[in-house]
Amino acid sequence: MSGDHNARTAWTLVAVVSGMLALAYAASPLYDLFCRTTGFGGTPLVAEKGAQGTERPMIDRTVNVRFDSNVDANLPWRFTPLEREVKIRLGEEKLAFYRVTNLSQRPIVGTSTYNVTPEHSGPWFNKLQCFCFTEQLLMPGQSIDMPVVFFVDPEMDKDRRYDNVRTITLSYTFFEAKTERAKTLLGSVSADATGKGG
Repeated sequence: MSGDHNARTAWTLVAVVSGMLALAYAASPLYDLFCRTTGFGGTPLVAEKGAQGTERPMIDRTVNVRFDSNVDANLPWRFTPLEREVKIRLGEEKLAFYRVTNLSQRPIVGTSTYNVTPEHSGPWFNKLQCFCFTEQLLMPGQSIDMPVVFFVDPEMDKDRRYDNVRTITLSYTFFEAKTERAKTLLGSVSADATGKGG
């Protein structure tokens, strides 16, 4: 009887620990999805292009959009916006670029995370196209200009709580990707390109 009770307790503990591990593994992607959907924590929304022939309204109110970049100081690359700041009308689509350069002697796959400040402007900042949606393979010494297409929703102007939002900062942190896709991209690079060829 005592042996059955101990076995049940052990299996219950194994199930609880397994469940906790599964939730921990799923927490990051679920939190990321929640932030992208709601704009929580300054995460810009991912917008869809409008149907053919439909135009998003633009209004006269303007905001300054500043561009910020961050990299891990231990990583061998340079990552900077090509423009520091632009002024746009609400509803206006804007194309901006960030340049990344691989300063190392090996191929690297990079990716980025992003947010906007002030955080409460996140639900109004929409990205139509972004280099952050895909991982980037950079060969030794290679530079890539990576695009982001965005707009600030004109509906923001209808909410008086956002009257004081005059500047929005779009900030990216670029880091080395360690995903399965990154391994596949690196595996497709020839030995000559990595400097390991004979």
